[in-house]
Amino acid sequence: MQKRLLTLIFPVILSLFVLSCDGEDGIDGQDGALAQVFEVQIDFNQANNFSEIVTFPNSIEVFESDAILVFLLEGVDENGNDIFTPLPQNFFVNQGLLQYSFNNTLFDVSIFLDANFDLGTLSADFTDNQDFRIVVVPAEFAQNATVNLNNFSEVMSAFNLNPANATKMIQ
Repeated sequence: MQKRLLTLIFPVILSLFVLSCDGEDGIDGQDGALAQVFEVQIDFNQANNFSEIVTFPNSIEVFESDAILVFLLEGVDENGNDIFTPLPQNFFVNQGLLQYSFNNTLFDVSIFLDANFDLGTLSADFTDNQDFRIVVVPAEFAQNATVNLNNFSEVMSAFNLNPANATKMIQ
C-alpha cells in the first residue's frame, strides 16, 4: 500500500517541482533573468587621472558571478538611434592609440582611458561628456546566451530592457 501511494504521489511532487522552476534560470523564459541597465556621463581629465569609479545604484544587486557589460555612446545613426559599442574600445587618434576600458568589483565599475601617449593632449571630443551604459547580466544567461553580448541592441532586446528607463547618473 505504501509503495503504491509513493508511486502515485511521486509524479505529482516531481511535476510541482518542475513547474516551480520553469523560467527561473533566466534563459528559457527569462523570467528569472534580472538584467539591469544604468547610464552614466563622465568627464575624463587630469584631475581624475582619466578614470572614474562608478558605484552601482542601490537598486542594482550585483553577484560575483554576474557579467558586467559597458558600452560607449559613439554617435547617432541616420535614423536618430544611439550607437553604443562595447568596451574595451580602441581609437586611432593623431597622437597614437587610445583605448576606453573598464574593470569592476561587486560594488562599482572603473571606466578609464589608456593610451600610448600623454592623455592630456586629447581633445574634448574624447574626454568631455562621455556617455556609457552599464548592463549587469545574470551569469547563467551570459554563459549560455545565444545573443551577442557585444551588441547593445541585442542585449537590451534579450532582456526586454528599455534604454529610456535606464537610471541616469552624472559623475
